[in-house]
Amino acid sequence: MPVYKTLIYLSLLHFISTVAAIDYHVDTNSSYPNIGDVPWATLSAGDRVFIHWRAEPYREKWVINAVGTAQNPIQVIGVNGPSGQQAVIDGNGATTVPGVNFWNEKRGLIKIGGSNTPNNNLPEHIIIENLEIRSARPPFQFTNDSGGTETYASNAASLYVEIGAHITFRNNTIKDSGNGIFIGANGGQTQDILIQGNHIYDNGIGGRIYEHNTYTAAIGIVYEGNRFGALRAGALGNNLKDRSAGLVVRYNWIEDGNRQLDLVDAEDSGVLVNHPSYATTHVYGNVLIESDGQGNSQMLHYGGDSGTTADYRKGDLYFYNNTVISTRTGNTTLLRLSTNDETAHVFNNVYYGPNNGNLLALMAGSGVVNLHYNWLKAGWQDCHCTPAGSIIDLGSNQSGSNPGFSDFNNQNWQPTAASNLLDNGRAILAELLPEHALNQQYIKHQSMQSRPVAGNTDIGAFEYCTELSCDLIFADGFE
Repeated sequence: MPVYKTLIYLSLLHFISTVAAIDYHVDTNSSYPNIGDVPWATLSAGDRVFIHWRAEPYREKWVINAVGTAQNPIQVIGVNGPSGQQAVIDGNGATTVPGVNFWNEKRGLIKIGGSNTPNNNLPEHIIIENLEIRSARPPFQFTNDSGGTETYASNAASLYVEIGAHITFRNNTIKDSGNGIFIGANGGQTQDILIQGNHIYDNGIGGRIYEHNTYTAAIGIVYEGNRFGALRAGALGNNLKDRSAGLVVRYNWIEDGNRQLDLVDAEDSGVLVNHPSYATTHVYGNVLIESDGQGNSQMLHYGGDSGTTADYRKGDLYFYNNTVISTRTGNTTLLRLSTNDETAHVFNNVYYGPNNGNLLALMAGSGVVNLHYNWLKAGWQDCHCTPAGSIIDLGSNQSGSNPGFSDFNNQNWQPTAASNLLDNGRAILAELLPEHALNQQYIKHQSMQSRPVAGNTDIGAFEYCTELSCDLIFADGFE
């Protein structure tokens, strides 16, 4: 076919696909006053569902089992109210929308994948953004797709992915559920997940350790720019719990929970355990905060918890340029490595608490910690124990009484011009480049900006900049 005819043909295909996509506006003044008026069973590539804010929450629940494309994803988008209020999807008393039929209804409020109607095997390229999604947990009840009344399971989630690929959750408020987000690996078919710019807090079940703000397992999952807050009062779960292969946690604010990060083995998923990315995990540019009286004294657990040690991660945790704060009046431990087969490469981090430095320990006993170019509170300990593993001091670590934050009491962890954090980090390890370059930093709250480049890398999650140079840095936002 001649080139000009090929171009005309491709342009025609693009025009047809664009014309075929439909925008649905759920609003009291539209043709779709309820979420259930949208034909969820027949959504196709490029379709967008806009859910407009109203004073009364939407009490509806549904499944999305549709197939978009990279160029034409299927999008569910909240439209804010006049004062910036997000549209609310409330699971308490919700009714399943008509026209769909799916299983595991009691596991989630908005579910992706796993239905008879529609019957796609693998939903793909789906984006859910700018909604408040809440209250999928006992004792709350809902009306199922057969008209019966059911109570949510303890492990129900605001957002439940049974199976899916190329899924994005962006700029949502996710709260008051068993799990805020639950993602299942489904034999390794769940892949390429982006959790970006969300506010996730107030999830979990009182007295139980099994539900968390997020609980995820997939091949290729990235958390970035999120704000994680405390779990529900009395809940004993972790903040971010993950069993993935190829996990990246970067530029987040993660505050409280039993542990801030619980990165353990992919139990019941041999595909993930044997995936090439399983043994390498990246955690960088985050703010991790352990408040006094919060849960476990360990902040990050890496390795496994199933008891099947052959399936533990047994690889490399790259932990760098994080700002780690503990206000505990008792002991805090930064890292628990499950076995001596786990290695943590720890560099360019600041680890600080306002209380005695001897309350802060690096490891819980096992594993290997390669330590260099960090700032640590003077008096820090290798371990509040007799370690079975080892800390290898590779040099250029600093200790002091105060790292020089801009405003500790107001959680402004930016360094001042006189801070010892300035220019005392090292260049990012060559094996991490270019994919895991340190090119962003968190903005309070739920956003990111380009990290300034000035001299050597600063220690911690934030690079120092003057008032003028900071004003010239623009927030990148999320697209």
